Amino acid sequence: MDDIRVNSWNELIHNLYDIPKTSLNRYRSNFVYRGLADQSWELDTSLSRLSGDYDKIERPLLRSFGKYAEPGSLPSDNIWVRLAIAQHHELPTRLMDWTVSPQVAVHFATSEQGYYDQDGVIWCVDAVEARSLLPSDLLEVLEAEYASIFSVEMLEFIKTLDDFDRFGKKNSFVLFFEPPSLDARIVNQGAIMSVMPDAKLVLSQFLRDHPNLYRRIIIPKELKWEIRDKLDQDNVTERMLFPGLDGLSRWLKRYYGPGPGNR
Repeated sequence: MDDIRVNSWNELIHNLYDIPKTSLNRYRSNFVYRGLADQSWELDTSLSRLSGDYDKIERPLLRSFGKYAEPGSLPSDNIWVRLAIAQHHELPTRLMDWTVSPQVAVHFATSEQGYYDQDGVIWCVDAVEARSLLPSDLLEVLEAEYASIFSVEMLEFIKTLDDFDRFGKKNSFVLFFEPPSLDARIVNQGAIMSVMPDAKLVLSQFLRDHPNLYRRIIIPKELKWEIRDKLDQDNVTERMLFPGLDGLSRWLKRYYGPGPGNR
C-alpha cells in the first residue's frame, strides 16, 4: 500500500473520513487508527522495546504484576482484562494501542513537540478485513456475536497466552479487541487494542505482507503546527484525552508554550 502524503488540513480530513456507505446506508468506518510522531517508527510493542530476549520475560512480568498489585486493583482473573490493565498502566506488554477516532490518532501524531522536525504518520488498519486471516475458531466467535471486534468477555475461553499462541502455529494474524472501560481515559480515547499470537511478531511487517489491510497517511512536519492548533480548537487535547490534573497540566504546558520560530 502506497503512503498518502497530505499537503493541507483539508486533505488530511478528506483522507481520514473518506468512508463509503455501509449496507445500512450509514457512514461507518472499518478502520482503527494509530498516530506516531515520526513516520519512520515501526509498530513496535512496549514489550519489544525492552530488546534482548524480551519474549522470555513477558510471563514473569505479568505474573509479578498480578502478585504485587494492590488488593482489589485487578477486578478479574481474565488474562485479557489483566493485559489491558497492565498496558493501561504502562507495563511493557505485547499489546498495542489503537483508536476508533481518526482525530485522536492525529493528536498522538502531533502532540510531541520534540518531533516537530519529523513527518508524522497515521496508520489506518481495516479491522474488519483483518478478520479474514483469523483462525476459524476465533472467527466463529465473532460471527456468533455479530461483531467485528472482540470484547474481553468474548475471549474468556482463552485462559493463557500459551493457549492464544497456539492459534498462530499455522498462520500469523492480528486480533483487535475493545478493552474494558477502566476509566475515562480509555473511554475518551475510543481505545482499541491489538495482539498477535507471538510476542516476537512485528505488526508493521505483518501489514506489509498484507497490503490490503492498511494504508498510511503522512503528515509533513511543516503542517504539524497548523493541525495541532486546529485540533485544540476542536477540543482534541490532553485535557480531554487524559482527564485529570496531569492531562490538564500537559495541555496547558503545550498550549501556552513557545510556538514555531520561538523555540
